Amino acid sequence: MRSLWKGTISFGLVSIPVKVVSATENHSVSFRQVHTADDGRVRYRKVCELDGEELSGDEIGKAYETADGSVVQLSDDDLAALPLPTARTVDILGFVPVSSIDPYQLDRSYYLAPDSGAIKPYALLREALRRSEKGAIAKLAMRGRETLALLRALEGDSEAVLGMHTLLWPDEIRPATGVVPSEKVTVRDAELDLADTLMDTLGSVDIADLHDEYRAAVEALVTAKVEGRAPEEITERPATGGRVIDLMSALEDSVRTARQARGEGGGEGEEATVTPIGKKPAAGKKKAPAKKSAGKKTAAKKTAAGKDTTKKKAAAKKTASRKRAS
Repeated sequence: MRSLWKGTISFGLVSIPVKVVSATENHSVSFRQVHTADDGRVRYRKVCELDGEELSGDEIGKAYETADGSVVQLSDDDLAALPLPTARTVDILGFVPVSSIDPYQLDRSYYLAPDSGAIKPYALLREALRRSEKGAIAKLAMRGRETLALLRALEGDSEAVLGMHTLLWPDEIRPATGVVPSEKVTVRDAELDLADTLMDTLGSVDIADLHDEYRAAVEALVTAKVEGRAPEEITERPATGGRVIDLMSALEDSVRTARQARGEGGGEGEEATVTPIGKKPAAGKKKAPAKKSAGKKTAAKKTAAGKDTTKKKAAAKKTASRKRAS
């Protein structure tokens, strides 16, 4: 692997030459911008806004804009000559438990490899960090900026290696003020017990077994288009957003479904019972009378029909008597 930076770890009076190697790589899906009419690539050109001239890479430099709008150009030599002890040094400031580092502060991950045959001091720092179960907080200047870093012992493929995670500065992490609604919510013990049961039922997960399903789906779609066939249809999960549900019913149904998925029984996995919250009838209002059943309606119709028949017969008898009398 190509080294990104070379320098020295300053561990008290011990100097450890190291090379920095990237520990991660990006496998996410990337798309090109094209002209929809003819698939031509759409590219960005770097153009000077003063004269409109397109510039090549060696014509572009760095500059710092001051508060009054002035632009001061800075060369790579200017930056390399900065009076910083961290310009080519990983300066260890102290040691902290690795668990005390807020995950939000983690930025990028690297491996540190011994350089110039400095294997013994490298192994010394690695094993000291391993035995103490601590990490070293350090400062270094890399890629045009000074940054904090966490050094810790890692398990590599064959032997332990030193890992380095660059850290965000404390003032680069935004406070969570205003993110959570101000309304107070009470969580009952019964709800917590069900949530614990659901967590236990779902169990743990092996992150090594996970993969990017979106990338696989895009690759399958591209393959289908190249081969001139219709892509496979994906069954979508039913949308449940925006519904107010009875939390207890949802937790109970989730536990039952999770147990069934793990082959532990627990009945059929039904959809979570949806119960609107806060829709009780207002006090003082009477409920509407229940409608008559179909049977009662039929009986009422028969009775009315019988009364109509009796009236018709009586009218017919009166008419016949009048005719005989005349």
